[in-house]
Amino acid sequence: MSSAKTVKELRDVSGAGMMDCKKALEESNYDIDKAMDILRKNGIAKAKKKAGRDAKDGVIVPYIHPGSKLGVLVEINCETDFVARTDAFQDFSRDIAMHIAATSPIGINREDISSDVIEKEKEIYRDQALQSGKPENIVEKMIEGRLNKFYQENVLLEQNFVKDPDKVISDLLSDTISTLGENIEIKRFSRFQLGELSKPEDKS
Repeated sequence: MSSAKTVKELRDVSGAGMMDCKKALEESNYDIDKAMDILRKNGIAKAKKKAGRDAKDGVIVPYIHPGSKLGVLVEINCETDFVARTDAFQDFSRDIAMHIAATSPIGINREDISSDVIEKEKEIYRDQALQSGKPENIVEKMIEGRLNKFYQENVLLEQNFVKDPDKVISDLLSDTISTLGENIEIKRFSRFQLGELSKPEDKS
């Protein structure tokens, strides 16, 4: 396969720029899988650099599940109206709204979950571990492991993306930031299900 054809193939699957793809391929000796790993690591690094920048533009996106008995509103911010109107940003926003509808997270990040909820979960896990007869030092490790699983199931940024379970939402966010070149924040959401109380998340 020619180098130009390999660069094009990597651009098609990664969405990264030509020079980034070329550099990653040169570093990986033209191994596409290794080049993808390099692009992902670079993307995460770039995303972290952009994280401190103000994101005051963006969109509020609705998602209504077929049957009209489940809906989501999500606010996603970026730095400029130009990026907010791009197909990539709009697609990302719709994917996040659909994902929230499917998974019902209770917070965007760990800090959004109240200490009362966490303490209640710890108490349940501790009782379960002690009843199993485990020693105290093992009990604490079990609690930590189960709490991490609780976060992975209930914190939006730590959940596996429903359309690609090999990727967590924080990876999807980092990839989008790297592709669009602006800081992007999932600001808040509300999920409504017919007959149930909604779960509004507001970080403002």
